[in-house]
Amino acid sequence: MPTNSVLTRAHALWEGLAGAPVSFSSTEPVDVAISPRAMICPQGWAGFIVLQGRAIVTVPSASAAAAVRSAVAELSVEDFADPGMLGRVLCLEEVLGPATLAYLDEHDFLQAPTGSVSVDRLSAEHPDVRQLEVLAGEHDSEESGLREITSPAFVVRIHDKVVAAAGYRMWPSRTAHMSVLTAPGNRGQGLARLTGSVAVAHALEAGLLPQWRARTPQSQRVALALGFRELGAQLSARLS
Repeated sequence: MPTNSVLTRAHALWEGLAGAPVSFSSTEPVDVAISPRAMICPQGWAGFIVLQGRAIVTVPSASAAAAVRSAVAELSVEDFADPGMLGRVLCLEEVLGPATLAYLDEHDFLQAPTGSVSVDRLSAEHPDVRQLEVLAGEHDSEESGLREITSPAFVVRIHDKVVAAAGYRMWPSRTAHMSVLTAPGNRGQGLARLTGSVAVAHALEAGLLPQWRARTPQSQRVALALGFRELGAQLSARLS
């Protein structure tokens, strides 16, 4: 089970990003708020955050709020992160996610052994990091979020070429949103876990809460290997 401090910090993060009075400790298990400028989803969309059996939802309009509140009677809390279940009671034009949300503190952290592989530290804007993004391809690069990191980039080189990198972007509530990217030809070698481990250690030393958002089983496996605990999920939907 997550420590109370980790769950409390995760709650505070997403409640703040909602941009409206909404709370996981509401009297209702699913708390809905009208927030056109919410930062938990694209502008004009509905955003769904489910954490440990409670959910907050932001919507852009009163009509969308009424539709979602009607859905509460027909769905479980976990269904609000399930596009299939949501689609049964809401008209969804487009969906992003779901993505799992996982967190850890220093007590959960399983640091990866470095062995004979060294991890170097580069600036986030270093040309070698940008070259890794080109090598990985636009889709994987965007999915990783590596271009958005505000921390240093922690990298592994093979034959002087960066083949794996990790870092994090500072989010509100002193949260470190983790990013990891490995070149296609070097996956399955533990490099994501290795670079991610160094980035997580850097975040913990700064007193930050590491957050790992994953949409693929591969990314989820790396997070679990580092000690992250999945507390819930995020989903965004454009309602018709």
